[in-house]
Amino acid sequence: MSGHNRWSKIKRKKEAHGSAKGKLFTKLIKEITVAARMGGGDPAGNARLRAAIDAAKEANMPGENITRAVKKGTGELEGVSYEEVAYEGYGPGGVALLVECLTDNHNRTAGDVRTCLAKGGGHLAAGGAVAWMFEKRGTIEVRPGSSEDQVMELAIEAGAEDVVAQGAQGFEVRTHPNDLHSVAGHLEKKLRLGEKKIAYVPKITVRLEDAEKARSLLKLLEALEELDDVQSVHANFEMDDRLLERIAE
Repeated sequence: MSGHNRWSKIKRKKEAHGSAKGKLFTKLIKEITVAARMGGGDPAGNARLRAAIDAAKEANMPGENITRAVKKGTGELEGVSYEEVAYEGYGPGGVALLVECLTDNHNRTAGDVRTCLAKGGGHLAAGGAVAWMFEKRGTIEVRPGSSEDQVMELAIEAGAEDVVAQGAQGFEVRTHPNDLHSVAGHLEKKLRLGEKKIAYVPKITVRLEDAEKARSLLKLLEALEELDDVQSVHANFEMDDRLLERIAE
Protein backbone atom coordinates (compact mmCIF):
# COMPACT_ATOMS: atom_id res chain seq x y z
CA MET A 1 0.00 0.00 0.00
CA SER A 2 1.06 3.62 -0.34
CA GLY A 3 3.19 4.50 2.64
CA HIS A 4 2.02 8.09 2.49
CA ASN A 5 -1.62 7.06 2.88
CA ARG A 6 -0.74 5.06 5.98
CA TRP A 7 1.36 7.92 7.37
CA SER A 8 -1.58 10.28 6.85
CA LYS A 9 -3.73 8.08 9.08
CA ILE A 10 -1.06 7.97 11.79
CA LYS A 11 -0.72 11.76 11.55
CA ARG A 12 -4.47 12.29 11.93
CA LYS A 13 -4.41 10.34 15.20
CA LYS A 14 -1.75 12.74 16.48
CA GLU A 15 -3.84 15.71 15.36
CA ALA A 16 -6.83 14.60 17.40
CA HIS A 17 -5.57 16.14 20.64
CA GLY A 18 -4.14 19.35 22.11
CA SER A 19 -2.14 21.92 20.17
CA ALA A 20 -1.99 19.68 17.08
CA LYS A 21 -5.78 19.86 16.83
CA GLY A 22 -5.63 23.67 17.01
CA LYS A 23 -3.09 23.72 14.17
CA LEU A 24 -5.31 21.42 12.11
CA PHE A 25 -8.29 23.74 12.66
CA THR A 26 -6.21 26.70 11.48
CA LYS A 27 -5.30 24.92 8.24
CA LEU A 28 -8.91 23.88 7.65
CA ILE A 29 -10.17 27.43 8.23
CA LYS A 30 -7.66 28.74 5.68
CA GLU A 31 -8.80 26.18 3.11
CA ILE A 32 -12.50 26.96 3.67
CA THR A 33 -11.81 30.70 3.36
CA VAL A 34 -9.87 30.36 0.11
CA ALA A 35 -12.36 27.90 -1.37
CA ALA A 36 -15.25 30.26 -0.62
CA ARG A 37 -13.35 33.24 -2.05
CA MET A 38 -12.57 31.43 -5.29
CA GLY A 39 -15.83 29.58 -5.90
CA GLY A 40 -18.51 31.23 -3.78
CA GLY A 41 -20.01 30.39 -0.41
CA ASP A 42 -22.52 27.76 -1.51
CA PRO A 43 -20.99 24.28 -1.08
CA ALA A 44 -23.62 22.78 -3.41
CA GLY A 45 -22.04 24.66 -6.31
CA ASN A 46 -18.46 24.70 -5.06
CA ALA A 47 -16.83 21.26 -4.93
CA ARG A 48 -13.66 22.50 -3.26
CA LEU A 49 -15.62 24.25 -0.50
CA ARG A 50 -17.75 21.20 0.07
CA ALA A 51 -14.65 19.01 0.43
CA ALA A 52 -13.13 21.51 2.88
CA ILE A 53 -16.32 21.61 4.97
CA ASP A 54 -16.51 17.81 4.98
CA ALA A 55 -12.90 17.67 6.24
CA ALA A 56 -13.71 20.21 8.96
CA LYS A 57 -16.73 18.20 10.11
CA GLU A 58 -14.63 15.01 10.09
CA ALA A 59 -12.21 16.83 12.43
CA ASN A 60 -15.16 17.84 14.68
CA MET A 61 -14.73 21.56 14.05
CA PRO A 62 -17.60 23.60 15.56
CA GLY A 63 -20.18 24.76 13.04
CA GLU A 64 -19.76 28.43 13.93
CA ASN A 65 -16.07 28.24 13.01
CA ILE A 66 -17.00 26.85 9.60
CA THR A 67 -19.64 29.54 9.01
CA ARG A 68 -17.23 32.31 10.02
CA ALA A 69 -14.55 30.99 7.65
CA VAL A 70 -17.01 30.90 4.75
CA LYS A 71 -18.08 34.49 5.44
CA LYS A 72 -14.46 35.64 5.51
CA GLY A 73 -14.00 34.04 2.11
CA THR A 74 -17.07 35.68 0.60
CA GLY A 75 -16.18 39.06 2.10
CA GLU A 76 -19.07 39.22 4.58
CA LEU A 77 -16.46 39.34 7.35
CA GLU A 78 -13.02 40.88 7.25
CA GLY A 79 -10.14 38.41 6.92
CA VAL A 80 -6.61 37.84 5.65
CA SER A 81 -6.22 37.31 1.90
CA TYR A 82 -4.30 34.09 1.26
CA GLU A 83 -2.76 32.97 -2.03
CA GLU A 84 -2.04 29.44 -3.20
CA VAL A 85 1.51 28.36 -3.94
CA ALA A 86 3.10 24.93 -4.34
CA TYR A 87 6.74 23.96 -3.88
CA GLU A 88 8.41 20.90 -5.37
CA GLY A 89 11.35 19.08 -3.90
CA TYR A 90 13.00 15.83 -2.90
CA GLY A 91 13.42 14.17 0.48
CA PRO A 92 15.64 11.38 1.82
CA GLY A 93 15.77 8.33 -0.43
CA GLY A 94 14.94 10.40 -3.52
CA VAL A 95 11.25 10.66 -2.54
CA ALA A 96 9.39 13.35 -4.52
CA LEU A 97 7.55 15.97 -2.46
CA LEU A 98 4.77 18.35 -3.47
CA VAL A 99 4.13 20.96 -0.76
CA GLU A 100 0.85 22.90 -1.00
CA CYS A 101 0.70 26.22 0.86
CA LEU A 102 -1.67 29.10 1.53
CA THR A 103 0.21 32.28 2.35
CA ASP A 104 0.00 36.04 2.72
CA ASN A 105 3.80 36.36 2.30
CA HIS A 106 5.51 34.38 -0.46
CA ASN A 107 9.04 35.25 0.63
CA ARG A 108 8.44 34.00 4.17
CA THR A 109 6.83 30.78 3.00
CA ALA A 110 9.52 29.99 0.42
CA GLY A 111 12.23 30.56 3.00
CA ASP A 112 10.52 28.40 5.60
CA VAL A 113 10.00 25.50 3.16
CA ARG A 114 13.55 25.73 1.80
CA THR A 115 15.08 25.77 5.29
CA CYS A 116 12.90 22.88 6.49
CA LEU A 117 13.85 20.75 3.49
CA ALA A 118 17.55 21.45 3.93
CA LYS A 119 17.48 20.61 7.65
CA GLY A 120 15.60 17.38 6.90
CA GLY A 121 18.00 16.06 4.28
CA GLY A 122 16.03 17.24 1.25
CA HIS A 123 16.12 20.14 -1.19
CA LEU A 124 13.89 22.29 -3.36
CA ALA A 125 13.53 21.39 -7.04
CA ALA A 126 12.76 23.50 -10.08
CA GLY A 127 9.12 24.04 -10.99
CA GLY A 128 7.76 21.05 -12.91
CA ALA A 129 10.49 18.66 -11.76
CA VAL A 130 8.14 16.80 -9.41
CA ALA A 131 4.55 17.80 -10.23
CA TRP A 132 4.38 15.45 -13.24
CA MET A 133 4.76 12.47 -10.90
CA PHE A 134 1.37 13.21 -9.31
CA GLU A 135 -2.19 13.49 -10.55
CA LYS A 136 -5.10 15.24 -8.84
CA ARG A 137 -7.82 12.82 -7.74
CA GLY A 138 -10.78 12.69 -5.43
CA THR A 139 -10.17 10.22 -2.59
CA ILE A 140 -12.79 8.65 -0.35
CA GLU A 141 -11.89 6.66 2.74
CA VAL A 142 -14.01 3.53 3.20
CA ARG A 143 -13.83 2.29 6.77
CA PRO A 144 -13.30 -1.42 7.55
CA GLY A 145 -16.25 -3.77 7.57
CA SER A 146 -16.96 -4.40 3.89
CA SER A 147 -15.33 -6.88 1.51
CA GLU A 148 -13.14 -5.76 -1.37
CA ASP A 149 -15.61 -7.23 -3.86
CA GLN A 150 -18.47 -5.27 -2.31
CA VAL A 151 -16.54 -1.99 -2.31
CA MET A 152 -15.33 -2.57 -5.85
CA GLU A 153 -18.83 -3.31 -7.18
CA LEU A 154 -20.36 -0.26 -5.50
CA ALA A 155 -17.49 1.98 -6.62
CA ILE A 156 -17.85 0.92 -10.24
CA GLU A 157 -21.61 1.55 -10.09
CA ALA A 158 -20.96 5.01 -8.64
CA GLY A 159 -18.52 5.96 -11.39
CA ALA A 160 -15.25 5.72 -9.45
CA GLU A 161 -11.92 5.18 -11.22
CA ASP A 162 -10.11 2.87 -8.79
CA VAL A 163 -10.22 1.14 -5.42
CA VAL A 164 -7.03 0.72 -3.37
CA ALA A 165 -6.95 -1.79 -0.50
CA GLN A 166 -5.53 -0.30 2.71
CA GLY A 167 -5.28 -3.50 4.76
CA ALA A 168 -6.82 -3.23 8.23
CA GLN A 169 -7.56 0.45 7.53
CA GLY A 170 -10.20 -0.37 4.90
CA PHE A 171 -10.12 0.99 1.35
CA GLU A 172 -9.54 4.17 -0.60
CA VAL A 173 -11.85 4.89 -3.53
CA ARG A 174 -10.40 7.23 -6.16
CA THR A 175 -12.38 9.40 -8.54
CA HIS A 176 -11.99 12.19 -11.04
CA PRO A 177 -11.89 15.39 -8.91
CA ASN A 178 -15.22 16.59 -10.34
CA ASP A 179 -16.91 13.29 -9.42
CA LEU A 180 -15.83 13.18 -5.76
CA HIS A 181 -19.12 14.21 -4.19
CA SER A 182 -21.45 12.33 -6.54
CA VAL A 183 -19.47 9.09 -5.98
CA ALA A 184 -19.35 9.67 -2.21
CA GLY A 185 -23.10 10.33 -2.16
CA HIS A 186 -23.71 6.99 -3.84
CA LEU A 187 -21.31 5.06 -1.61
CA GLU A 188 -22.48 6.49 1.72
CA LYS A 189 -25.85 4.81 1.26
CA LYS A 190 -24.25 1.38 1.75
CA LEU A 191 -20.74 1.90 3.14
CA ARG A 192 -19.17 3.57 6.18
CA LEU A 193 -17.13 6.44 4.82
CA GLY A 194 -14.40 8.53 6.40
CA GLU A 195 -12.46 11.46 4.95
CA LYS A 196 -13.37 12.74 1.48
CA LYS A 197 -10.90 15.08 -0.18
CA ILE A 198 -9.15 16.15 -3.35
CA ALA A 199 -5.48 15.15 -3.24
CA TYR A 200 -2.42 14.58 -5.39
CA VAL A 201 -1.91 10.84 -5.90
CA PRO A 202 1.51 9.59 -7.06
CA LYS A 203 1.68 8.00 -10.52
CA ILE A 204 5.07 6.44 -9.75
CA THR A 205 6.43 5.53 -6.32
CA VAL A 206 9.75 5.07 -4.56
CA ARG A 207 9.98 2.11 -2.18
CA LEU A 208 11.87 2.75 1.05
CA GLU A 209 13.38 -0.23 2.84
CA ASP A 210 16.23 1.46 4.71
CA ALA A 211 14.98 2.27 8.22
CA GLU A 212 17.23 5.31 8.67
CA LYS A 213 16.12 6.94 5.41
CA ALA A 214 12.51 6.12 6.21
CA ARG A 215 12.81 7.67 9.67
CA SER A 216 14.44 10.80 8.24
CA LEU A 217 11.69 11.14 5.64
CA LEU A 218 8.87 10.89 8.19
CA LYS A 219 10.58 13.48 10.40
CA LEU A 220 10.83 15.79 7.37
CA LEU A 221 7.16 15.27 6.45
CA GLU A 222 6.10 16.08 10.00
CA ALA A 223 8.33 19.17 10.11
CA LEU A 224 6.93 20.47 6.81
CA GLU A 225 3.35 19.92 7.94
CA GLU A 226 4.10 21.84 11.15
CA LEU A 227 4.88 25.00 9.14
CA ASP A 228 2.07 27.52 9.51
CA ASP A 229 1.70 28.18 5.77
CA VAL A 230 1.76 24.53 4.68
CA GLN A 231 -1.66 22.98 4.01
CA SER A 232 -0.62 19.53 2.83
CA VAL A 233 2.43 17.55 1.77
CA HIS A 234 2.22 14.85 -0.88
CA ALA A 235 4.98 12.25 -1.21
CA ASN A 236 5.45 9.31 -3.55
CA PHE A 237 6.97 6.78 -1.15
CA GLU A 238 5.91 3.27 -0.25
CA MET A 239 7.16 1.16 2.62
CA ASP A 240 6.18 -1.94 4.56
CA ASP A 241 3.46 -1.23 7.14
CA ARG A 242 5.47 -2.84 9.92
CA LEU A 243 8.46 -0.60 9.22
CA LEU A 244 6.24 2.47 9.08
CA GLU A 245 4.51 1.74 12.37
CA ARG A 246 7.80 0.90 14.11
CA ILE A 247 9.55 4.14 13.18
CA ALA A 248 6.42 6.28 13.66
CA GLU A 249 6.06 5.30 17.31
